[in-house]
Amino acid sequence: MSLRPYALRCDHRATPLGIDEAAPLLSWRLASARRGDAPLAYRVRVAERAEDLDEGGQPFWDTGRIEDPDAIGAVYAGPALTSRTRYHWRVTVWPAEGDAAAAAESTSWFETSFSGADEWRASWIGHDARPIPVMDAPTEGERALDDHGLAPCPVLRRAFTGPAALRARLYVTARGLYEVRLNGTRVGDAELAPGWTDYTRRVQYQTYDVTELVRDGENVLAATIADGWWSGFVGFEPRRAGAHYGAFPQFLAELHIDHADGRTTTVVTDDSWRTHTGEIRHADLLMGECHDLRHAADGWDLPGFDDTEWSPALITETGHRLLVASVDEPVRATTSLRPRSITRVPRQQGEGERADGGHDHIVDFGQNLAGRVRLRVAGLAPGARVVVRHAEALDETGRLYTANLRTAAATDVLIGDGREHLVFEPRFTYHGFRFVEISGVPRLYDSDVVAVALHSDTPWSGAFDCSDPEIRRLHDCVVWGQRSNFVSVPTDCPQRDERLGWLADAQVFLPTAALNADVAAFFTKWLRDIEDARTPEGGFTNVAPRLTGVADEGAPGWGDAGVIIPWQLYRTYDDPRFLSRALPAMRAWIDLIHRHNPDLIWRRHVGPHFSDWLAPGVPTPREVIATAYFAHSTRLTASAAEVLGLPEVARDYHRLAAGIRTAFTERFVTTDKNAEGEPTVRIAGDTQTGYLVALAFGLLPDDATGPAAQRLAELIESAGPALQTGFLGVALAAPVLDAYGRADLAHALLRRTDVPSWLFPLRHGATTIWERWDGWTPDTGFRAPSMNSFNHYALGSIGEWLYRGVAGLDQSPDSTGYRKLLIRPRPGELGHASAGYESARGTVAVRWERHDHTLGLRVQVPPGASAEVHVPTDDHGSVRESGAVPVDGEHLTLLATTPATDTAPGHCVYRVGSGVYRFTASYPSRPTYPSRPTGGYPTAPVTSAAPRRAPSPAASLAGSHEEDTP
Repeated sequence: MSLRPYALRCDHRATPLGIDEAAPLLSWRLASARRGDAPLAYRVRVAERAEDLDEGGQPFWDTGRIEDPDAIGAVYAGPALTSRTRYHWRVTVWPAEGDAAAAAESTSWFETSFSGADEWRASWIGHDARPIPVMDAPTEGERALDDHGLAPCPVLRRAFTGPAALRARLYVTARGLYEVRLNGTRVGDAELAPGWTDYTRRVQYQTYDVTELVRDGENVLAATIADGWWSGFVGFEPRRAGAHYGAFPQFLAELHIDHADGRTTTVVTDDSWRTHTGEIRHADLLMGECHDLRHAADGWDLPGFDDTEWSPALITETGHRLLVASVDEPVRATTSLRPRSITRVPRQQGEGERADGGHDHIVDFGQNLAGRVRLRVAGLAPGARVVVRHAEALDETGRLYTANLRTAAATDVLIGDGREHLVFEPRFTYHGFRFVEISGVPRLYDSDVVAVALHSDTPWSGAFDCSDPEIRRLHDCVVWGQRSNFVSVPTDCPQRDERLGWLADAQVFLPTAALNADVAAFFTKWLRDIEDARTPEGGFTNVAPRLTGVADEGAPGWGDAGVIIPWQLYRTYDDPRFLSRALPAMRAWIDLIHRHNPDLIWRRHVGPHFSDWLAPGVPTPREVIATAYFAHSTRLTASAAEVLGLPEVARDYHRLAAGIRTAFTERFVTTDKNAEGEPTVRIAGDTQTGYLVALAFGLLPDDATGPAAQRLAELIESAGPALQTGFLGVALAAPVLDAYGRADLAHALLRRTDVPSWLFPLRHGATTIWERWDGWTPDTGFRAPSMNSFNHYALGSIGEWLYRGVAGLDQSPDSTGYRKLLIRPRPGELGHASAGYESARGTVAVRWERHDHTLGLRVQVPPGASAEVHVPTDDHGSVRESGAVPVDGEHLTLLATTPATDTAPGHCVYRVGSGVYRFTASYPSRPTYPSRPTGGYPTAPVTSAAPRRAPSPAASLAGSHEEDTP
C-alpha cells in the first residue's frame, strides 16, 4: 500500500455538522506500507458540490499544489463560507518518490451553521410557572418524596404542517438541558446537551440532520428541558448550592426545512408553542431524577395530541449574542455493563412498609463509572415506588457507603401508574457509582438492570499493554477515570457535590489523557471556558467554568494551567492556533504575577495556594512551588511567542524567566560538599516535590542538577521507596527520575503495593484512581468523607510514563505532532510491553518483548516522520534489524552507542525513517532494583521548550469509540 491520507478532520472533528469557525483547520493523517514513504506536496479543494472536487470542476477554494513535506493540514483561506451549507473537501497528497500518478486522495465534508447572531429568529421560551399549582398531601408512603426544592421538568411542543423534507436541519440549545423529539423519535444521541459553559458568556448549540424524520402532513417538534448546570445544584458552596445562572430552564430551537418544490419551512421557538409539566417531577445532576408515570401524557410528542389544556410558552428573551456552535463532541452513552453480582438484603430499620416483602437489592457492576442505571420493572402498582441509590463503595455492613457524596443525594425514583412492563432510565442526571441499592422490586435478575456509562465522546486514540497484569489493571483504572471525568468539562470527580473543572487536575493529567484519546476538540471547548472565567485583572481562575463560591484567584499550579495546557496541546496536535488564541491570556497571567511580585518570588496574589494538594509527609514550602511554576509558565509563554513569530515578545519573557530562575536559586537552593568532598544540593524544605519541580522546570545550574537528582532519589528511597507527593508532584516523578538515569527507581515506585502507591488501591478493589493515596486502608477504614473520592484522575498521571517510559513511545523535545519520534523503552523487570497511538501524523506503535537473553523491538513510524530508536543492549554488536546487521543507509543510521550503568542497560541509538522496523539484540538478565542509588546522573532537565512529561493511557475497552485507523 503506497502513501495515502486518511482520518480527515475539520477542526479536529470528523464531518462536523454545524460549525461557525470562519477559517477551520482541514487536517489529515498519513499511512503507507512502504518503508521510507514521505509526502512531498498536498492540494486541498473545497466545494459545495462533490462533483466540483473532480478535475474540471469549479471548487469553492483550491490551494493548488503546495510543496510542504511536513504538512498535515491547511487552514481554510478561501471566500467567506456561506451559512447553513455543506462543503465537501478533498486532500491530494503526492509522495516524495514517484510521479504524479502516485498521488492519493481522500474526501470528507463539513457543514456550517449560523455565521452570526443576526441570523437567528427563535426566542428563548420556558414554562410559565407563575400560576401556583394546587398542593395535595404526599401519597408515597411513610416518607414523603424529597424533591430538593426542584420543579418538574417542562415539556414543550409545536405542531406544524407541510410536505416532506428534501433537507432539514434542527439548531437547538437550552439554558439547562434538553432532549428533542420529532414526531415521537428522539433527535440525535447527545446526552446532557448542550453541555456546560458559563452561560453569561457563551451558550453552545447543536445541529442535527432531521431530514428523515419530517413527514408529509402534520408534524410535531417537542422537547423536554431540565435544570442541569444552568439552574440545578452545582458545586459544594452551601450558601449558593444551585441556580448559579438562572431560576428555571429555557429552550431555543430553529428547524429549517427545504422542500423538493423549492419552498422552505422554518419553525422557531416562540409563544405559539404549548407547554406543560410531564412525568419527570424533578431532574438534577447531583440530586437525581424522579419519574412519576401518573403524570405521563401518552402521545404528547406525536401529531394528533390534544394540547388545548396546555399553556402558551413564556418568552423569556429574544437575544442571540452569546450563541456559539459546539466545537466538541457531545456526551454520549458509550457502553453498558451487566451486574457482577446482585445481593438481596433486609430493608434497613425505619424505611417503612413497601410491597417488596421488606428487602432491597445491592447491585455490584464491578466497575466504578459515571452514568446511570437502566432498569426493567414489571407490575408496578399506581403510586408504588422504586428507588435507586448510588455509591462508589460498600460499608462494613455491606450497605451503600454514601458519606463521601456529601450533599449529593444521587437517588433516582420511579413511581408507577399500574402499567405492567416499564423501562426506567433517567435522562437528565448522572452519577458516579459502582454499586446501586434498588428498593421497591420484589425480585431482581441480571437481565433487569444495566449500568450505562456517559462521557464526552472523545475518540480513543491509544492503547497500552504489558506483561504485568496489575500494571495493565492500573492502566484500565486510569482510562476509566478519564471516561468518568470527561463530562463536558474535565471534572474532578463524578459522584459528590462538586464535579468542577479544576485547572490543576486537568493540566497534570492532560499528557496522559491525550495519549488515551483524541482530546483536541474537547480541550478546544474547555480552553474557551478558561478564557471566559478570567478575572478582571486578567488572571486565570481555579475552576472553569467559573462558579460562584469557589475561590476565583488562581493558585500556583492551578492558574498556570492556562499557560501549560495550550502548550501541551500545541506539541501534541501541531496546531499553532492553540497558542495564538491563548497567548494574550498567557501574557496577562505572567504580567499579573510579575506586577505583584517584582522580586520574582511568587508570594503575593497566590489565591488559596493549594500547594502540592494532598501530599503525604512534610509539606513543600509554598513559595518554592509557586516560584517554580512562575518560572515554568514564563518560559512556556516565551516559547509560545517564538512559535508564533514574535521574537521581541519571546525575548522579554525569556529574560524574565531567566531572572526568576536566578531568584529561585538564590532564595531556595543551597550547595555544599559532603564528607567525601562530593557536591550536595538542598532545596528549601528538602521534599520530593521541591526537587521535582526544580529539575522538571530546569531551574538549577548545570552543576547542581546531578546532586539534586541524587537527593531526590535518596528521599524517595528513604520513604520506601515511595512517593510523598500530591497532585502537582506525582505527574513529574517518573519522568524526572527517568530523565536523570533512574528509570529503575520509577519502576520500583510502579511496583510498590503499600500505601502510598498506585497498586495498593487495586489490591483493595479499586477500578478507578482514588483521590487520596489512602482513601481507605484496613487499619483506618475510610478517610474523612469531606474529601474522599474513589474516582479522581489526578494521581493517574502515571499513565503518561506507561506510554513514554515503559513502552518507550515518545516524541523528541523539539518535535510537534510526533514528527520526530523518540523510541526508548525502559523494560525494568517486565517481559513485554506495547503502546499504539493515533498521532496527528498517523499511527505510531512500539512493542518490545524479551525471550531468554534476547530483546525484540518493533517500531512503526508514520509517513513523513522519523524516529530516534534506542535499542537497549550492552552488546552493541548483537543488534540486528529484520534479521540483518544494521548498515547505515537510506532509512537507517547509527547515531550513537551508550554504555551500561549500574541502574540501566546500554543502548544503540538509530535514526530511522517511516515504516516498520524489527530490531533484536542481546539483553542482560532482568535488572534488580538496587537498595541505594549508584553511579552518576546525567544533566538533562525536562526543558520548558519540550517538557518531557510522561505518556498517557489509551483505550482498548469494550464499547470504546473506534478510530478510523488504516
